[in-house]
Amino acid sequence: MIILASAEAATVLILVFPILGIAFAGLYAYHTSLIIVDPDKREAGTGLLQQVNNVDTKEAHIKLYEIYRAIYDGAHSFLYQEYLYLSVFMGIFSLIVLLVIGFTNDWANAGFSTLSFIIGSCTSILCGFLGMKIGVFANVRTAISAQKGLNDAFVTSLKAGIVMGFILCSLGVLFLFAVVTLFRLYFDEAMTGLSDDEHNHEVTRAMFEAVAGFGLGGSSVGLFARVGGGIFTKAADVGADLVGKVEAGIPEDDPRNPAVIADNVGDNVGDIAGMGADLFGSFAESTCAAFVIASQSEGLWNNYPAMMLPLLISSCGIMVCFLTSFVATHLIQVRTFDDIEPSLKRLLVVSTVLMTPILFFLCWGFLPTEFNIARPQDDPFMVKHYYVFISAAFGLWSGLGIGFITEYYTSHSYRPVQEVAESSDTGAATVIIYGLALGYKSVIIPAIALAVTIYASHTLASFYGVALAALGILSTLSIGLTIDAYGPICDNAGGIAEMADLGDDIREMTDALDAAGNTTAAIGKGFAIASAALVSLALFSGFVTVRGVTQIDILEPFPFAGLVVGAMLPYWFSALTMKSVGAAALAMVEEVRDQFRRNPGIMQGTSKPDYESCIKISTDASLREMIAPGALVMLSPLFVGFLFGTGALSGLLAGSLVSGVAMAISASNTGGAWDNAKKYVEAGRLGDGKGKHSENHVATVIGDTVGDPLKDTSGPALNILIKLMAIISLVFAKAFPNEGWIERFVSR
Repeated sequence: MIILASAEAATVLILVFPILGIAFAGLYAYHTSLIIVDPDKREAGTGLLQQVNNVDTKEAHIKLYEIYRAIYDGAHSFLYQEYLYLSVFMGIFSLIVLLVIGFTNDWANAGFSTLSFIIGSCTSILCGFLGMKIGVFANVRTAISAQKGLNDAFVTSLKAGIVMGFILCSLGVLFLFAVVTLFRLYFDEAMTGLSDDEHNHEVTRAMFEAVAGFGLGGSSVGLFARVGGGIFTKAADVGADLVGKVEAGIPEDDPRNPAVIADNVGDNVGDIAGMGADLFGSFAESTCAAFVIASQSEGLWNNYPAMMLPLLISSCGIMVCFLTSFVATHLIQVRTFDDIEPSLKRLLVVSTVLMTPILFFLCWGFLPTEFNIARPQDDPFMVKHYYVFISAAFGLWSGLGIGFITEYYTSHSYRPVQEVAESSDTGAATVIIYGLALGYKSVIIPAIALAVTIYASHTLASFYGVALAALGILSTLSIGLTIDAYGPICDNAGGIAEMADLGDDIREMTDALDAAGNTTAAIGKGFAIASAALVSLALFSGFVTVRGVTQIDILEPFPFAGLVVGAMLPYWFSALTMKSVGAAALAMVEEVRDQFRRNPGIMQGTSKPDYESCIKISTDASLREMIAPGALVMLSPLFVGFLFGTGALSGLLAGSLVSGVAMAISASNTGGAWDNAKKYVEAGRLGDGKGKHSENHVATVIGDTVGDPLKDTSGPALNILIKLMAIISLVFAKAFPNEGWIERFVSR
């Protein structure tokens, strides 16, 4: 055992970096707040706004502020209503957790599982809300900063993303550590005693099985935030594009389009708040999976510093991301449009490089030199501390690699997307065909990379290695969130600049920032899918470890039936979410058409559209339509586990994981390729006569419109489907019978 591995050292490291992360985020939020938006406060402020020329008129200030308030109010209205729905869900599902675990296992364990579920849910809600606040706060300020130059706009939007990334990761680490510390007050014998002290070992297992409820709470909120926010934003986006661009022939983000404010609101509630809740769930679940597996293992359960390794990795990851982001915002200048994308990619690469030796130090300093890992199907497996490092490093680097493969298939800098754009010569049908083919093909390399990572990590450190590989991907989550938030902020800034008529030069600047954000967002989607796959497998490993499942014979009827049904669930889920977007978009299209028909002054620019009615349509539709997909995901594992038993449930989880990962990659990359093929055409890269307002443009807009719900609703939400079903199975693991009620009846 290394001397550094003391409980005090572990506690200090877990607490210090998240606290510094929150302080750093607060400093950057203060810097951003110096850019004054309210025209009534402008003269009293000392911010950037006083120094610009184009914006420094009362009329422009008022217009900017009105747009900002409309987006702010719309986003708050949606989140307020969504969280009302979520509070009802939390109450009902908390009761289910309490009663089911209480009657089948132990009431104390049930109470603590319920408490951790509620804390995880509330933390996820807080993170999503703060993410939305940051996005709305920064988008108008990015548009204003663009008046001073490209680097100012880039730094403003990136600082806002940094605020979100650091707050979310820091709160996640602090709240989860608080849950573990709080539970130790009751489970006071946990992580103490000799390795053969079976009583204390059982107390440790029970405590961390209860802590797993935190991951369930975080992922449950993430599901509804992703699905609800995705339906909202894509209903508005599709409606705005179909009527505005295709039918009316007006530019994107034109203030004459009644759906334009709803579209900008959607960027905040879907792409920022929803994405934040999703990735928070990944962090919580991967950490809980590692906790549960370690608590079952003879060589780790009574070693507090070693048990805290998952939180140590996340905490030190915040420090690495702090160093990386400081360099990006203070030492590197973005002078031309071509500098933007490399600067963002550099953040990902540098943080990955810096994190690698940190992982080695943590595994060397806080793990025993050798220790046993529990394996339900065999004797304990002897692991060396550097095996764990290699497993985590495999996850870290495979996540980056999958991200860059995703970029290759979705960026118009490369041939796959260029081929999709060129296929527009023969209309929308060939654009659709080429895009689907691209999405299917893009699954190949990520699937192989995941297979290699899983094989290597499992061979080296069994199920614990898989859980640490998932944590390796998520160790640089602060930077991943930063870049994911950067894109929607720049997209919103461009829309605000267009609506406020700040000039073509400002719009060109924000479009360049947004284009780079789209590319890095594609990398982020690949990162999220890869992490979801490993997190889901880690949770599945935790489930079979807790249940003591020795083997699963897929040739037996119930496991095989579960496998087939599990493979079907992502298709059912996608059908529900896609149809929800279609239904909401149809209502949006009718509303926009009706406003144009009833009020001809809208197109002439003499009267304002009714933006609020479009926001209400998206809000009502998203809240109504998110219930069915959510119920499908939450109830399926409970239904199968109790009625058909552990074997069928294991098959269900395996089938949904394999099918869901491939489908998520394909859907996200297909939609991303169609989006960037449209941008390639709009930039005039196909040649004269094939740019904006051409037949090629119409064909690619149709492709982009079809792809919107794929890349921003169904695809990302599939990540949560595979994770959430696995964490539900883990939390309820001891409640499920070996033979389900129907299985016992059939066997008689």
